[in-house]
Amino acid sequence: MVDQRPGYMSPGFRTPGDKVHQRSSRAAAVRRRKIGLVVALVVIAAVAVVTAFVWPGFARQEAEPLPDVTVTAAPPTPTAEPADLPEDATELLSSMPGSVLQLVRLEAAEDTGFEEDTEAVEAWGLTYGDGSDGGAEVAFRVGQWADADAAGEVHGALLEAAGDTTAEGDVTVGGEVVGTYAVTPGEQPGTSVVTWRNDTVVLQARGPEQLVQDFYQAFPL
Repeated sequence: MVDQRPGYMSPGFRTPGDKVHQRSSRAAAVRRRKIGLVVALVVIAAVAVVTAFVWPGFARQEAEPLPDVTVTAAPPTPTAEPADLPEDATELLSSMPGSVLQLVRLEAAEDTGFEEDTEAVEAWGLTYGDGSDGGAEVAFRVGQWADADAAGEVHGALLEAAGDTTAEGDVTVGGEVVGTYAVTPGEQPGTSVVTWRNDTVVLQARGPEQLVQDFYQAFPL
């Protein structure tokens, strides 16, 4: 029997207002779950960023340093033609190069003083320059002696007369030591003298400090 008292509702009976209230509650719960999911995703993303870039920094890889690049300039080349050698040039004179770096042979003449003072078999004086008016030049002399001992004595005497050495070392040909070289100051400031020996041949170059040293380094004998 159903109670007919005014205002009484059966426990199993729901009014339209109850249905609206239930739908609102479910919608609010869905919104809360969505908000919670968004917050969780934001937290996860923040943790990933901190882990990658702050600690321990997996994504913050430092760039590998670029290797050092050494650019080597091409050696200078001559712009002038070397002077011709005499038709009766000896084997020693013929072995003197027509050019060394940007310098060319300007003249070649017999060095009679070298021959008379040191009893050289033969001796020559040459001048190398770039061929321009007033250009830098290297004064060069070369002599050959009967044996290595005689050449060694002349080489030693030249070094003693030149003064204190600023650099010295071995002269090698094909990995074999054939003599020594030495760099000494020139008579004028900013000049140098390089004296070296190759077995029975003694050579000497004079000129501007850096130029004469480059000349020696590039000289083929």
